[in-house]
Amino acid sequence: MSRPRVPDPLVTAAYLTGWRVLRMLPESAALRLFQAIADRIYARNGRSVRRLRANLAHVVPAADLEAATAEAVRSYLRYWCEVFRLPTWTRTQILSRTRVIGEQHLDEGLAAGKGVVVALPHMANWDWAGAWVCARHAPLMTVAERLEPTRVFDAFVAFRESLGFTVLPLSGGEPPLPRLAQWLREGGLVCLLADRDMSSSAVGVNFLGARARFPVGPAVLAERTGAALVAATLAYRGRDLEITFTPVPSGDTAERTQHLADLFAAGIAADPVDWHMMQRVFDA
Repeated sequence: MSRPRVPDPLVTAAYLTGWRVLRMLPESAALRLFQAIADRIYARNGRSVRRLRANLAHVVPAADLEAATAEAVRSYLRYWCEVFRLPTWTRTQILSRTRVIGEQHLDEGLAAGKGVVVALPHMANWDWAGAWVCARHAPLMTVAERLEPTRVFDAFVAFRESLGFTVLPLSGGEPPLPRLAQWLREGGLVCLLADRDMSSSAVGVNFLGARARFPVGPAVLAERTGAALVAATLAYRGRDLEITFTPVPSGDTAERTQHLADLFAAGIAADPVDWHMMQRVFDA
């Protein structure tokens, strides 16, 4: 029997209520609430949790897998708690709670005037990382998959635009690649999540000891525009977020995408519980 679908109005109400209510709670209370939700989600062991466990099995020893899965669900729910609260953070809060390694790679790329493509995996809080980029360096452009219902997608676009993003829909409008390329040619910064792509245009990579498919967009954009290509990995450090920027060596599209996979794998191996991948990644 298929699982009953939650009516769109209920989904919309849940998201919009979260944005209104969560920002009113003290941070410690909000985090405790979302930890409790995370523990219930883990205990139910639904399809998303099972997929997360299977993905983590590529990097976490079997003896540690259950504990890592439970912590990864908590990390993922922390992301959602922060998403609902980020619009209330000041620029000072964002900057003071973000630790950065390799920031010079952004500085050098932007100073060259050819733009920078930052590719990153689904780790820790990528929206927070984008907010830091906008607060510290420059507005960014990104792409988002359309969500259903539409009001939830619109709310996410408004949220990210409030942080300084320009958000292009992946589908349902003009193809995003030409606009991204023009933004880079004007010296802009593009940030793209890039650790999963099941489409026919994806390229095969070796990732965490198995075959996976990654999007070619970051490497293609860098090649077509001359922009710098930089990988970013993220991890929580107590109350703070740590971002590590690493330049991707030159090469063709397949080679640079494999370099991204290697850099993502290193970051995930160092902080596996902050990798929130609850969808299929690996071919097998």
